[in-house]
Amino acid sequence: MSTLPVFERARIADGGPAPLYLKLKRLVIDAIAQGTLADRDAIPGERDLARMLGISRVTVRKAFADLVADGVLVQRRGSGTFVAPKTGRIQLPLSRLTSFTEDMRLRGIETFSDWLDRSVALPTPEESLVLALSPGDKVIRLHRLRRADGKPLAIERSSIPHRFLPDPMAVETSLYAALTERGLKPVRALQRLHAVALSKGDADLLGLPEGSPALFTERVAYLTDGRVIEFTRSHYRGDSYDFVAELHLAAGS
Repeated sequence: MSTLPVFERARIADGGPAPLYLKLKRLVIDAIAQGTLADRDAIPGERDLARMLGISRVTVRKAFADLVADGVLVQRRGSGTFVAPKTGRIQLPLSRLTSFTEDMRLRGIETFSDWLDRSVALPTPEESLVLALSPGDKVIRLHRLRRADGKPLAIERSSIPHRFLPDPMAVETSLYAALTERGLKPVRALQRLHAVALSKGDADLLGLPEGSPALFTERVAYLTDGRVIEFTRSHYRGDSYDFVAELHLAAGS
């Protein structure tokens, strides 16, 4: 399949004032989602793509680096850059603060949510402690089963201070999109991960036998001023996810 029609200069000119590297990322992601680019298709090299789109090689390099980190593209030394093959497992980078919706969209995967709870409630002692709540404060509870291309992949249980998000129905697809609309985008998070065996209830939701392996994550996200905005606990299918972290040698080693 020829990739050249995807990378027309007019396409990169669309999309408003967004940075060019983000426009190029969106161009690639949309092409994969629409089937214009298929698994293992070759992507033009930096120099050729920069010439075709009228942008700098630095811009192309930055877009490629992000897409490779997100598992959308793969680069092979001496061969070039290619659309990453779908392996049946999803790689999630641990170094990037993204939502489930954004993670799947980057891979051209359509997502759905089965809402299990979307309500205002009094906090548990754990929620009060993690979210630094005062006596009388309430929380928003957002519990849902996350599906990708129809397959149940994760159970997500989020708690948000009520003062930040008074109406739980404001979250339709992406929690982070709803928070960003209110000027409350999380900028950093602490996340813990460990392996667990699924309880019967969670296993039934994910369509797996009781006791099946899962990856449990606990995320606490913060605003720019240090206030806690999100406390999310998630169970991911152990047969569908790989969490990936890039490591660097410590200075002085």
